[in-house]
Parts: sequence; structure tokens; C-alpha cells
Amino acid sequence: MSDGDSLKQQTVRGTIWSAIERFSVQGIQFIILIVMARVLTPSDYGIVGMLTIFLATSQSLIDSGFSNALIQKIDRTETDYATVFYFNIAVGGILYGIMYFSASGIADFYDIPELISVTRIISLLLLINSLSIVQRAIFTIRIDFKTQAKASLIAVVISGIVGISMAYSGYGVWSIVAQTLVNQGLCTILLWFFSQWVPKWTFSYNSFKQLFSFGSKLMVVGILDTLYRNIYTIVIGKKYSAANLGFYTRAEQFAQFPTSNFTGIMQRVTFPVLSQLQNEEERLPIAYIKILRMSAFLIFPLGVGLACMARPLILTLLNETWTPSIRLLQILCFACIWYPIHALNLNLLQVKGRTDLSLIISVAQKIVAAGVLVITIPMGLIPLCIGQIITTILLLIVNTYFTGKLIRVGLFLQLKAIFPYLFYAGIMGACVFFLLQIPVSNPKQLIIGTLGGIVSYIGIALVCKAPEVKELYSIINSHVEKNF
Repeated sequence: MSDGDSLKQQTVRGTIWSAIERFSVQGIQFIILIVMARVLTPSDYGIVGMLTIFLATSQSLIDSGFSNALIQKIDRTETDYATVFYFNIAVGGILYGIMYFSASGIADFYDIPELISVTRIISLLLLINSLSIVQRAIFTIRIDFKTQAKASLIAVVISGIVGISMAYSGYGVWSIVAQTLVNQGLCTILLWFFSQWVPKWTFSYNSFKQLFSFGSKLMVVGILDTLYRNIYTIVIGKKYSAANLGFYTRAEQFAQFPTSNFTGIMQRVTFPVLSQLQNEEERLPIAYIKILRMSAFLIFPLGVGLACMARPLILTLLNETWTPSIRLLQILCFACIWYPIHALNLNLLQVKGRTDLSLIISVAQKIVAAGVLVITIPMGLIPLCIGQIITTILLLIVNTYFTGKLIRVGLFLQLKAIFPYLFYAGIMGACVFFLLQIPVSNPKQLIIGTLGGIVSYIGIALVCKAPEVKELYSIINSHVEKNF
């Protein structure tokens, strides 16, 4: 078997199992979210949403880019793993202490006293997650997403039962807190059990220095990205209300369901795979373009279709209490569809070891994003969301500039590669829009729109002879034959 065939099989196998994990786990979480949202109030979700930026930023500090540093390093050792493990635990403990003693200040900032106890309990996530970073890196290096899928699936089912039971028992925001902690706690325990990895009692300064030189820049990038993605929760929670923040976070979660999951899948699979090609100047650009095209082929119709069906989706799965989320969801879908493209560009910089460029790009991006945010803040929630579309387009120009410098695949070539699928998705969206004009109930509109979107998109792709259709068919067929 050739190296190319072996690499392709690794990519396909890793993508399939990563997709199974992400979409099965996120699918169940999505169902849990719907069930709990029908009982809980927008304010309950708004309260937890106010803490997202603090927890996410702390998590970036805990990881410090060491996961990607371990994956990118070819000659990693057990000492490297142990060094990262103990560093993560130490940082996790320090950050939990900071969150614990900052709880009253956070509550005063939002003027919500209940945030004191919520902050101190949900921040235990920082300690829990610090214990599983190395295990996840080990499985990712092996491109073993099947095991991670098992752990995540078991954890989400059990935690979902806990969260739903507490929500219907009247625990309000605490049902969200409990569901989150049980999910991450069980997942961490199972990853330890499945990996059978135990850290050595050693810590190497040289190992830390080498990994940190790569990971530290990614840490700063991660923190800046986290601040940018979550700054809206601070602005909305402070300037508007917990209920408005609840509407926004619900719309954002719906919009990010397809895009964030797909982005997560592609990042986890393509980084270790492309890392194997990091020194092959001819194969790397070809592999990158193929991945880029497949990403656009899959994510564009999902985002456009979700925007078209926002109203029947929200009103069918939730209730009329969440009606203000509809317009926000429609707008955010067109911002989120570009996330996978951004992620692939940043992945490539890391593959080439250019974390310095990742940092430069991240700083430039945040300057642009901050400017757009400042302009749209006084205008209301809808202009705030429209600003995100403008920001993502501007940031795409920045991202692709450096990719073009590294592997000669710049903005023009990337747009040329993905434009056909944006065009297909646009035609599909028009078909779905006209189908939704049929005067039937919201559940029926949801079914009609979904089926109409699938049929029309596949039909367009077949008529236009999109190579991704044949590629997907080949992947699915070979996987079915192998397993059945």
C-alpha cells in the first residue's frame, strides 16, 4: 500500500469517526438542549452565558497550545506527555482559585447575586478538563476518534438524563450547571480508562521549553479567539439583559451546531494528517485544496438551509417564547458558514510550524473585529449580528494572505475552489424559501424544507458534476463494504 493510500485511509477513517463522535454527541446534546429549553427560561441560559468568556479563556490558558504542540512534534516522548500533564493540572488549579475568589466581582459586574455560587461551582470544569488534555492529544495523534466517540457518547447520555431530570424538578439554572459538570467529569474518567495512560513522575524543563515555544503562541491566539467569540456575551449581558443574552446564545448555538461541529472534525483530522505532509511542497497544496472544497461542499448548504428554516425550526423545537431568536439565527448562519474556512487556514499555519504568523493574524483580526463591534454596539442586537458577517469576510482576506505566502494558495484560489458550492447552496436556499411559502404548520414546513433542500442540493451537484459527490459516494461505499 502506498503512502498516499495509507494517508487517505487514515483521513477517511479519522473523519468518519470524528464525525460520528461530534454529530452523535452534539445531536444528543441538541435534543437535551431543546427539552431543557422548553422548561427553563431565557434568563437561566443567559446567566450561564455570562460566564462563558471567563471559562473559555481559562481553558485556553490551561491547554496553552500544548495539545497541538504534542501532535505536531514528530519525536515526542513519555517525558513530553508527563510534562504537559503536570503543567495543565497546576494551571487548572490556579485558575480555579482565581475564578472562585473573583465570583463576587463577576456578580457585581452583571448585578446578579446568584452568579457568585454559580461561578464557584461551574468553574470546577477547569480542574476536570485539565486532567484529560493529554489523553485527548494521544488519541488524536493516533487519529483514533472511535474511542473518543465512545467516551463522549456515554457521558452525554448520562449527563443529559441528570440535566433534564433536574430541569423538570424545578432546579432552573442549576440543572444546566449539573449537566455540564457531569458530562465533562464522566468523559474525563472514561478517557483515562480507555487510554490506559499513566503519567510518569517526571517534569522536564527542556521539554516544557521546547513545547511551550510552539504552544505559547497558539495559547495567545486561542485566548484572543476566545475573547473575540465570547465578547458578545459580555456586551449583550451588560448592555441589555439576561433574557436578551439568552435569545442570542440560543440563536448562536443553533447557528454553530453544524459549523462548529464540522470545524472541530476538520481541525482534529486534518492537523495530524497534514502534519505528515508538512515538508512535501507539492502534495501539501493539493491535499489542502481537496479538503477545502469538501468542507465548502458540506457546510455551505447546511448554513444556508438552517437560515431559511429558522422560523419553523425555532417554533417547532422550542416555543414562541424564543421567537426573538429567529432573526438573530438567520443572520448568524451567514457569519458561521465561513468558520471552517478560517480554521483550515489557521491549521495550515500550525502544520508549517508558523505559530508566529498565527499570532500576527490573530492580533490583526481582533483589531478589525473590535472596530466593527464598537460601531455596532449602540445599534442593537440585529446590527450586532450583521457586524459579525462583515467581520468574518474581512478576516478571511487576512487569513488567506498568509496561506498564499506559505503554499501559494491565496484568497483568489481559495474563493475559486469554494465559490461553486456557495452558488449551489444559494439555489438550494431559493428552493427552500419557495417551499416554505406553502401554508402548513411549522412541523410540516420543517419536514418539507429539509427534504426539499436535500433533494435540490444533491440534484444541483449532480447536474453540475461536482467531484465531491463521487468522492463521498466512494468513501461511504468502501466504509460500508469494509464493515458489513
